[in-house]
Amino acid sequence: MARGYFRIMVFACALMVGVQFPAVMDQYRKRVDAHFREIRINLSGFQQTADRYFDGSLEALISHYKKSPDPVFVHDARSVDELHRRFQMLSAQQAAMSGPWYRSGFHLLFFHNDEILAETFEQYSYSVPLSPRAIAWGLGAAFLVSLLLELILIGLFRGIWLAVKPRPSGVLCI
Repeated sequence: MARGYFRIMVFACALMVGVQFPAVMDQYRKRVDAHFREIRINLSGFQQTADRYFDGSLEALISHYKKSPDPVFVHDARSVDELHRRFQMLSAQQAAMSGPWYRSGFHLLFFHNDEILAETFEQYSYSVPLSPRAIAWGLGAAFLVSLLLELILIGLFRGIWLAVKPRPSGVLCI
């Protein structure tokens, strides 16, 4: 009887966690978009210079800055290069999160940006959305967690049972 209640509790907990996933995806997507817009504004002046003198290539502008005899330009080359790399990372994150929900979910689980995900969780507000997507994620998570836990427990108990199971006399066990 207690085992049945334990199963229900595990299922309910996994359901509640799974229901949160679409909201986390949405907040992560919004945070990526906000960072992307900010970095685009910060890079816009350099992009205008690159458009004017280097056919739009920020890489060529950065290279030009690095080769300059002026130490100020050399120092600024590092800053612009950092901005450009961050812009590319955020652009890739934004593209990945703008795909279908299953691709966005897979990306968030395995290829997220740690810094942005940490920010998302710091500012996350828990909710219980009852959208079809949230319910599907919740039920899927609850089913998978329940199934995996059940399989692990069955494997453990089967292993323990085989280890302590009385053996018929005369059978050599090595």
